Amino acid sequence: MLRFRRRTCITLGIFILFVCFIMMGLKTLRPDSAAFGSPFGLGLLPKFQREVEHDKEPDTESRVQTEPSAQTQSITLQGSAIMQSDTVDLPPPNYDLHIFYYTWYGNPQYDGKYIHWNHKLLKHWDAKIANNFPNGEHKPPDDIGANFYPELGPYSSRDPSVIDAHMKQMRSASIGVVSLSWYPPGMSDDNGEPWDDLVPVILDAAHKYELKVTFHIEPYQSRDDRSLRSNVVYIIDKYGSHPAFYHSKTSTGRTLPMFYIYDSYITSPDTWANLLTLSGSQSIRNTPYDGIFIALLVEEKHKYDIHRSGFDGLYTYFATNGFSFGSSHHHWSSLKTFCDTNNLIFIPSVGPGYIDTSIRPWNFQNTRNRINGKYYETALNAALMVRPSIISITSFNEWHEGTQIEAAIPKKNGLVKYEDYLPYKPNMYLQLTRKWSEKFVKEKEQWLV
Repeated sequence: MLRFRRRTCITLGIFILFVCFIMMGLKTLRPDSAAFGSPFGLGLLPKFQREVEHDKEPDTESRVQTEPSAQTQSITLQGSAIMQSDTVDLPPPNYDLHIFYYTWYGNPQYDGKYIHWNHKLLKHWDAKIANNFPNGEHKPPDDIGANFYPELGPYSSRDPSVIDAHMKQMRSASIGVVSLSWYPPGMSDDNGEPWDDLVPVILDAAHKYELKVTFHIEPYQSRDDRSLRSNVVYIIDKYGSHPAFYHSKTSTGRTLPMFYIYDSYITSPDTWANLLTLSGSQSIRNTPYDGIFIALLVEEKHKYDIHRSGFDGLYTYFATNGFSFGSSHHHWSSLKTFCDTNNLIFIPSVGPGYIDTSIRPWNFQNTRNRINGKYYETALNAALMVRPSIISITSFNEWHEGTQIEAAIPKKNGLVKYEDYLPYKPNMYLQLTRKWSEKFVKEKEQWLV
């Protein structure tokens, strides 16, 4: 009996070793990128890997490459050859995919101080509620006015390497048009400083990556038909001849520049009609400064005002599904029908999520969780369902509202633990955008059949 037990144990041990060798052999056949339980659509994305530590620096593959390779440095290229070398490994730009871009950030190295990263905490309008939340402002670099932390750190929008990295990220996502947040010379938002002088640098960087630039005109004080007309004249005269300046073909076959007008609804339809209709006292129609003007729709009634004002189309901007009539996905079909009936362009705006509690600590109800990319893909799918000619993305880098698709990294310190894109890499939303941009192109080909 003892001999039998010994023999059985030896046999069982040999069998277990045999099974182990078989399993090790099978493991070597499994691709490195294989993963189990990949969330909505992300299984199609290449080379996503989990970061092990939240406060670990990203590996060299995950960093945005802002410096040329040694091989490129050793060769002097000129003109179009330089552009070709920078874009050879990038997907083609999709000029029907627009993205809102902000250049209001600053840091001590380039601007002598932090700008926007030190954003103030905004108070609730109800004093009873406001007293329950902190006030003051953020103190970069570890404490910034955002719920996520950029891979490039609290950068300056004037840093040439940052501008180049941004344009490369957008092109890597197969985006074609940069919708640049813009204030007239000498003006800015309440937390920023004037930067119209930076526009030529942005245009040059965009052209390097074969991107186009349109203008997202912000609601500065006393904006009306007369001042907007002067803005359009200024922009076209100063920047209109640049090869990166965006033009779009209209339904009548004309090729015109496009302008997004943020918060257009705060100005009366009659005032806009002075500028945007043929009979208006300030009419810009059929002049060298004519364009395609896109109004912001928030409430349902705005669609009638937009049509009466003489606008050429509407967009929805907000990345919060359900926040407004325009940003609610289930209203896009009826809005598209209205636009088709009235010869207007419908441009739905999609976003990866929304969280602004770093600057509005009381605004939890409008947070929209990213759900590892599912929220973004749901919005993109909803947009494609209505067959729009253009889709806009909110945003590339509106960090205060957490709508950015720019590369972000995990970060934590004694003050705060930032949100992140884990278990995926810092560029995951750029990759998702590229996937859906390519899907957009393919579906548009089918719509035209």
